[in-house]
Amino acid sequence: MPETKLERVRRAIARSARLRALSICSNITAIDRLKINDHGPTHVRIVTRIALRLLELLHRAGVRLGVEDHGLSYEDAQVVLVLGAALHDVGHAIHRADHELFSMVLAPSLLDELLQGIYEEPARTVILAETLHAIWAHRTNVRPLTVEGGILKVADALDMEKGRARIPFQVGKPTIHSVSALAIEKVRIEPGKEKPVHIHVRMTNSAGIFQLDSLLKEKLLTSGLADHIEVSAEIEGEEKKIIGRWSLD
Repeated sequence: MPETKLERVRRAIARSARLRALSICSNITAIDRLKINDHGPTHVRIVTRIALRLLELLHRAGVRLGVEDHGLSYEDAQVVLVLGAALHDVGHAIHRADHELFSMVLAPSLLDELLQGIYEEPARTVILAETLHAIWAHRTNVRPLTVEGGILKVADALDMEKGRARIPFQVGKPTIHSVSALAIEKVRIEPGKEKPVHIHVRMTNSAGIFQLDSLLKEKLLTSGLADHIEVSAEIEGEEKKIIGRWSLD
């Protein structure tokens, strides 16, 4: 049975030496130089999984996809999200500040490489444009014009389990960012009762509310998907203490 376009794109991503190098460079900037949280391959895998799950639920509910404006299919929307997840943070290789803009600089040549032999024109250029749109729209103050762009923005914010919050925090430094990030135990994405998607966040400490209110809320409200996604959070079991003592250095 021949490979699907999605499978071929994922294989192209896995074998790209340039993308692998940029991912390493991104984490050198984020972790080694700035001492903040991961923005490399692990983040990409998590965002990819979340984005495809959100797409599945929204598509199942009949939400119109951006690629449909071009006569393309659900699989093409999957391709856009897999590519967008893989490339949205490569700009960190240049700098954390305005990394979304730098991702836009680096992504086009990578997209040409990754789409080689998989798509023919004009679909190839459409996929490139829709992916770049999603990458740019993951910037907090940019309004996505497609469902795929909104999905990538929300998926990026939802990489928050067990200390992986997208709000940058200095590694090992007890701040509200790091403490609240450690409070997020599990993020579940399920069909909703009132809306197509229900995001349920399980916390070990109420400090986790800071992650939801400071990042997820803002990203969701600017994603264009607020009418399709419901969010709940709760502490299951006894609330756990995260830090024992704090002092002003």
